[in-house]
Amino acid sequence: MSRMRWLLAPKIKPRRLAYALSAIVTVSALPAYAQTSPRAPRPPRVEDKDAVTVVKAEDISGRPEREINLERDAEIVKDKTKVKADSACFRQVENEVEAHGNVKIWRFGDYFTGDDVQLNMDTGKGYMLNPTYKLEANGGQGKAERLNFINEDEAQVINGTYSTCQGANPDWYLSSDTMNLDSGRDVGTAGKTLIYFKDVPILGTPALSFSLSGARRSGWLSPTPGFGSKNGAELVVPYYFNIAPNRDLTVYPKIIGNRGIQLGALGRYLGETDGGLYQGETYIEFMPHDSEYAKANPDQKSDRWLIRSSHTQDITKDWAFSWNFRAASDDNYPNDFSKTVSGSTERQLLRELRTDYHGDFWNLTARVQKYQVLQDPESVVDPSLFVSRPYDRLPAINFNAAQYDVAGGFDWAFDAELTRFYHPTLINGTRLVAIPQISYPIIGSSYFITPKVMVNLASYQLDAYNGQKADNLSRAVPTFSLDSGLVFERDIKFGGKDITQTLEPRLFYVNTPYRDQSKFPTFDTDAATFNFSQIFSENRFVGSDRIGDANQLTAALTSRFLDANGAEALRLAFGQRFYFKDQRVQLDNSTPVNDAHSDILLAATGRISETWAFDSAVQYNPSQSRVVSESYTAQWAPGAKKVLNLGYRYLRDSFKNVELSSQWPIFQKWYGVGRISYSLQDKKILESLVGLEYKADCWVFRTGGQRFVTTSTKASTQIFFQLELNGLSHLGVGSPLEAMKSSIPGYQRLNEGYGR
Repeated sequence: MSRMRWLLAPKIKPRRLAYALSAIVTVSALPAYAQTSPRAPRPPRVEDKDAVTVVKAEDISGRPEREINLERDAEIVKDKTKVKADSACFRQVENEVEAHGNVKIWRFGDYFTGDDVQLNMDTGKGYMLNPTYKLEANGGQGKAERLNFINEDEAQVINGTYSTCQGANPDWYLSSDTMNLDSGRDVGTAGKTLIYFKDVPILGTPALSFSLSGARRSGWLSPTPGFGSKNGAELVVPYYFNIAPNRDLTVYPKIIGNRGIQLGALGRYLGETDGGLYQGETYIEFMPHDSEYAKANPDQKSDRWLIRSSHTQDITKDWAFSWNFRAASDDNYPNDFSKTVSGSTERQLLRELRTDYHGDFWNLTARVQKYQVLQDPESVVDPSLFVSRPYDRLPAINFNAAQYDVAGGFDWAFDAELTRFYHPTLINGTRLVAIPQISYPIIGSSYFITPKVMVNLASYQLDAYNGQKADNLSRAVPTFSLDSGLVFERDIKFGGKDITQTLEPRLFYVNTPYRDQSKFPTFDTDAATFNFSQIFSENRFVGSDRIGDANQLTAALTSRFLDANGAEALRLAFGQRFYFKDQRVQLDNSTPVNDAHSDILLAATGRISETWAFDSAVQYNPSQSRVVSESYTAQWAPGAKKVLNLGYRYLRDSFKNVELSSQWPIFQKWYGVGRISYSLQDKKILESLVGLEYKADCWVFRTGGQRFVTTSTKASTQIFFQLELNGLSHLGVGSPLEAMKSSIPGYQRLNEGYGR
């Protein structure tokens, strides 16, 4: 018999039915209902209730206005829902399908199979026996004893499984007596749950929730056990609050075996007002009683805490404000609790409140800054480790204005600063600085000449200090500079490629007369680091308390190699400064410097191929025929997840370190990662990281350890492992992914798109 196809429409007056090869009746439908959520990641799935219902089968019988029986290859389709089975019964008044044998259902891209099904095509309610399912959003799939369709978005899985792995035998899955899969709210929830890996139960929870698309949502994150050489065993059980699409909060209850219970919280937000954007985050740690610290410091409070908070906000398009706040309970906090090298070395904690206002050609900044200094515990026996406390600024007001190409080609700028400096043990005072400057750039196609005149005007009101009376000081220091350069180009062939080579000589002359500044304090001033950026500045000091006298000429030569697209493949640079007078102005009353020339600076950097990149810099003292500092880094990245970094850094009388790091495939799906930083001068390892990663289709496993210096004599060792189940969570110790990303330049995550 030929296959029959009917289009049905309930809720109309019955018509005469012609039992022909094809008979057609028109349909109407009930009003649509959509379950919505204020935090739904996408619009709820809604069918067109006015869509016709199409039924097909090899044999069709019954009463079309009431009930139609479909035998052999039955098929019912209405808008986004299609049901296929060996046999089916369609009740037109209820708009309900009952199907048996090899049942298959497609709903909004989700796919279900089972033995029997009953489904209301209007409300989406129904059930399926012995089902399997596969979700469109993330490929999640599973099987169960029964599946209850609650509505078009929501389904309840009874005694079933869930996994994002594909295939009949997934590597990992969770098993629960009851699961609720809500596509409208993008959330899956489960009652008593066991998580299986390679058919072995690895974690049990009384309740579980997860995202069906990988998007963030509220719920318990995986418990994270850990172990460290300082604190012993640890266990973190974080809870994530998805407050809004632009706000979230993570709470970190932590049990630290050697110390006690620590509570942590990280809140983040991002938004927009009529004035513009705002964003920020705050992180807090608090331990009400540290038993280990109490034993070592019986005369001190054992409550320990850490706060980090930052915020930026545009009030209007021209006006903004921000804050940055850091604080800790005691000097030892970074040594005892830091999980990274940068955290253990953070000793000067800034607290700043700031506001900025911008005009067409000017800006005004006002800020208040205070510092908390955490001393290295070893500084008691080694004074060289003492961390100096910076001056507080209470407040600092800065004004900057500049215009270019005015009055026939002149550029002008004006910088001013008013700051109140405070220090608990040093001289305090108020400093007013004004720096007007004017220049006239002369620019051609292959040259430039820029003469400039500027004056540094400063006035100090100093408080009484150490038996000295309050005093007022002032100075006026003019400076003339002349910057000039040429640019030559030529086309060459290199490695069979067309290359443009440039030759760029540059001369920079500065003349600043000597002014005695020995009575002026040094609130925020220090000698500038000697490098290619600094040798083209007028002042050899950073800060406004010292204006260096100068009669000097800087000579530099740069050559660039540009490919056909204009990208820089190689840059070579040379520079040196020549002094025509002694440098009499110093930070203190030390002897003037009478060198005729500075050290020589050499630099080479580039990407000489698609896989090789390097960077190098050398500071050489020709008078003493010795290297003052040097650094070399090279990176080889021949392919995806393949990178090898080698570095060497040296500073005379300070450090001499070599660094090696890499991410590399070992065999099949195994990857090795590692980093070592070794002090050739002290003959000890400063930082080391070694780990292994395995990438499967739906999970990643990481394991390894990290060791880094926390003080001059102590180090911390962290052991980690992590099982990352795509689309569900991370299980493991520590944060190996963050350690690998921060320690290995060029590191690539194995499963981009999953996880937080």
